[in-house]
Amino acid sequence: MIKVLKYNNKNSIKNLKIFLNKRNSFQKNQTSIVRGIIQNVKKNGDKAVLKYEKKFSKIKTNPSKISFSRKEINQISKKIDFKLKKSIDLAFKRIKEFHSKQKYSSFTLKDKFKSVLSYKYSSLEKVGVYVPGGTASYPSTVLMNCIPAMVAGVKNIYLTTPALNSKINPGIVYAAKKCGVKKIYKTGGAHTIAALAYGTRKIEKVDKIVGPGNAFVASAKKEVFGDVGIDMVAGPSEVSIVADKSADPNLVAADLIAQAEHDVNAQSILITTNKNLIRLVNLSLKKQLNNLPKKKIASKSLKNFGLAILTNSKKNILEIINTIAPEHLELCTNFNREIIKGVKNAGSIFLGRYSPEAIGDYIAGPNHVLPTSGSARFSSGLSVNDFLKRFSVIKITKTGIERLGPSVINLAEHENLEGHANSIRLRLKKGN
Repeated sequence: MIKVLKYNNKNSIKNLKIFLNKRNSFQKNQTSIVRGIIQNVKKNGDKAVLKYEKKFSKIKTNPSKISFSRKEINQISKKIDFKLKKSIDLAFKRIKEFHSKQKYSSFTLKDKFKSVLSYKYSSLEKVGVYVPGGTASYPSTVLMNCIPAMVAGVKNIYLTTPALNSKINPGIVYAAKKCGVKKIYKTGGAHTIAALAYGTRKIEKVDKIVGPGNAFVASAKKEVFGDVGIDMVAGPSEVSIVADKSADPNLVAADLIAQAEHDVNAQSILITTNKNLIRLVNLSLKKQLNNLPKKKIASKSLKNFGLAILTNSKKNILEIINTIAPEHLELCTNFNREIIKGVKNAGSIFLGRYSPEAIGDYIAGPNHVLPTSGSARFSSGLSVNDFLKRFSVIKITKTGIERLGPSVINLAEHENLEGHANSIRLRLKKGN
């Protein structure tokens, strides 16, 4: 069912990188189309947004409202299924509790010259949260993106999801209301990313845009970055599972499938030293896929991008993990503690048979917005800090400028910045 790569010689890492790059290059670049959409929205505002929304969502009518009224939000929220409501409430509580521990404190340092040096934190004012729509409903996306912003102190959270000509799922609206979302817009796509980045008459300009989306949305976020902040440019989801002979092949197969059903471009990788486990996992994959509603998507994902890596040492396992830098890493071995000590690159780590990646997607507490496509080498998952700005405050005393000033002059002159040096000299002269 999934291909096998033997990782036991000098060429192994090269072959692994070739396989990983195959998926990255397979993802189409939508840059030129997206740039045209962004320029049109900047020029024509709401008119362009509605034009694209009607085109891409195949809407024939002319909707009058681009956002939900407070009355509509209250009415839709009340229609939520009771079991779903309880689950959202529990997830909200756990996610908020975990993220509340992330807040940093401002601090002040006084040096020996009695100069005061401070570091301050301030929350962003306006944040836009993108939630995919259509036939799917993702209240978990609402919670994971809005809660850290709420905990950070962001007062104005705006959410957008494609719902201009369809009934929005009550789960999304209820979760948004619970998170204190200021307004819910009914549009999606690259055009809405542009509207949030630059503002229109009806759509608020924000300071940062977060949330997942298709290739057009991801490309649009990349294009507007610099004019507005973004969380990350995320690709299709992925999981790497390290398992040994102690692992249950049915559970391993289930977790590989859980990731594969996300997207045909999702990636599920098994890493093991046990050849027989690969055989058993492949057998289980076939059985479980037969009963899966999203069998076609998962099967295509596993066929094109699924992989079982067979290696002969624990050292190789760590090299493989840190080369892949997986979004999700599951450890299902008798030597998990040894592995985790050497892991440098991973978005989120799940330990043991009772910690499937799916629980992290919904209710564990840590954020499920994580770096993909190897970007865990240099970035981290979404957190409260993504919604905070940090700035320093410097107050130097007369003694401080007298003692520190000569060194500043030396450094400035070395860098041929005479104006810098002179701004210090003038103060030293005035002080005498």
